Amino acid sequence: MNLLHIISNMKPSSGGPQEAVRMMLRSTPAGSTSHVVTLDDPSATFLHTEPHITALGHRHLTPWLRANRGRFDGVVVHGLWEPLSISVLRAIAGHTPYVVYTHGMLDPYFKRAFPMKHLKKWLYWVPVQYWVLRRAHRVIFTTTAERDLSAQSFWLHRWNPAVIALGADAPPSSLDHCKEVFFERWPALRGTQFLLFLGRIDPKKGCDLLQSAFAKLARLHPNLHLVIAGPDPVGWKSKLEVEYFDFYAEGRVWWPGMQTGEAKWGALAAADAFILPSHQENFGIAIVEALACGTPALLTHPINIAADLAADGSALVEDDTLEGVTRLLTRWLALTPAERDAMRTQATRSVAARYDMRKNTQTLFDLFRETHPA
Repeated sequence: MNLLHIISNMKPSSGGPQEAVRMMLRSTPAGSTSHVVTLDDPSATFLHTEPHITALGHRHLTPWLRANRGRFDGVVVHGLWEPLSISVLRAIAGHTPYVVYTHGMLDPYFKRAFPMKHLKKWLYWVPVQYWVLRRAHRVIFTTTAERDLSAQSFWLHRWNPAVIALGADAPPSSLDHCKEVFFERWPALRGTQFLLFLGRIDPKKGCDLLQSAFAKLARLHPNLHLVIAGPDPVGWKSKLEVEYFDFYAEGRVWWPGMQTGEAKWGALAAADAFILPSHQENFGIAIVEALACGTPALLTHPINIAADLAADGSALVEDDTLEGVTRLLTRWLALTPAERDAMRTQATRSVAARYDMRKNTQTLFDLFRETHPA
């Protein structure tokens, strides 16, 4: 079976959906193939190591899909609210079975946080997005929470849902070496206890709450550091440094930028805990990567996998407010070494039970076999 993934871009700094596509490519079942088409600039340097990606640049997507749709048994559309939805209606619907991953883009958080933008989306919803979802073989959500929340965004909706979790790649077998790579770059963190935020520096992620809560507790825990790692696409870092600076946190909040490869895995494995105080997260691949390294997670309720991980005993969960994030840090710091070790053990068990990427990608392929009966 041969699947085509459609996504607007595959830039490594773009976030979760792009990483999800890469994991699906790496997890393609034996005997099947996967390909990606994007609107990236074909000369982009990251494409040199991405042989399964066709980048069209500013060329029209619709003609390419019409010319190539016969090569594929199914199409996987990633994301909403983009011109590629029009191309799907014109070139794919009625010709090739397709599914849509919404990647959290129907979460009612966006309706509350950006009401004017939501009104504009209605203009696109009725003639385009509604029909893309309605005509899809399945609309795929990564958690039951995402599925249920998505129904609250637009009263006019009709789709055939499926829930398929994402996951994470297995960490390298040489995690000790990866830690050394990270500490060689940031030697002042060697021998310290540090909490790790790894993701986009964005208001949705709650970095302001995290830094404020850390500043409140830093004086009581002089060996505790905070690492906020990730790309800064909206330039929020400089504002955070000014508005949330605290004397007791001086020199103990680190901004190493985006971490990749061995340095990323080293940071995840070396951290005392992974923390993500997000206001909205349909899944959170970095969370699962941290758990796969045996690193417990400190999360907020709007993260859709948080409740499951709390039930497993691999995460602590609180509200996405300053008071909630302060409680989250306080609870973690109050745990005994034995309690933390139990969470570390449970972290890897959660990943094995819930987030096996090869198993979940196989489930995606099985959906298309429903459209190709033997």
